Amino acid sequence: MRGEVGYMQGTLHYGNSTIPYRLIPKPTAKDCTISVQWQTGVTVVVPEHMDQRKIEAVLKRKAPWILQKLAELREIRPVSTKREFISGEKFPYLGRQYRLHVLAEDNAADVSLKFQNGRFIAVVPKVSGPMWREERLRAAFRDWYIQNGIVKVKERLNLFAPRLGLRPTDVVVKDQKLRWGSCTKTGIVNINWRVLMAPLRIVDYVVVHELAHLIHADHSPDFWAVVASVMPDYEERKHWLRVNGATLTL
Repeated sequence: MRGEVGYMQGTLHYGNSTIPYRLIPKPTAKDCTISVQWQTGVTVVVPEHMDQRKIEAVLKRKAPWILQKLAELREIRPVSTKREFISGEKFPYLGRQYRLHVLAEDNAADVSLKFQNGRFIAVVPKVSGPMWREERLRAAFRDWYIQNGIVKVKERLNLFAPRLGLRPTDVVVKDQKLRWGSCTKTGIVNINWRVLMAPLRIVDYVVVHELAHLIHADHSPDFWAVVASVMPDYEERKHWLRVNGATLTL
């Protein structure tokens, strides 16, 4: 999940299949590693100066495995339901569902959103179209998750960072289109606001995942050993995110 600034697009042709992939050269990579995720598709991380012919040879050798993983993703990826942002609709926070109550008021100039007494309460201008309301409420929910999620993420970061002997310089909850989290060389941990919709154990997994990247930039066995040292059941949490990640959206 570590953020990468530079990557190239490639295409693998295998039999009748055409497989697009992202190629990320990394100076710290020791070998060619391949991952298949619903968010980013096929990602290939290689040593910085690895010969293209060697890369293609590895991809062709791993093509059956890549095709199998892509087929599995198509089977398990749920279809996300389009939200209407109307009264009675439920929105998740830390794995629990909370209903939305929408109030249309004459004196409201814009949309506002708050969480009170176990439910979301939105105030919208009475004279406003449904498409405008939907757009503004979607933005209001995103901002709510960012503003309220940072408190919970900092709490979890402060719990796990000392166990790994780490002191991150900062943590940010923000909009990330293709990653659940990322981190920088300067020690800043970034968490996708959508993760705050998931159960707390999944938030913990993403936090630990990014903390481990401050020790190992890749997804090597050493990296996963760091994750397992504080989260022995990380595989189950990783699988939950892989299966349910598509539903964590507005």
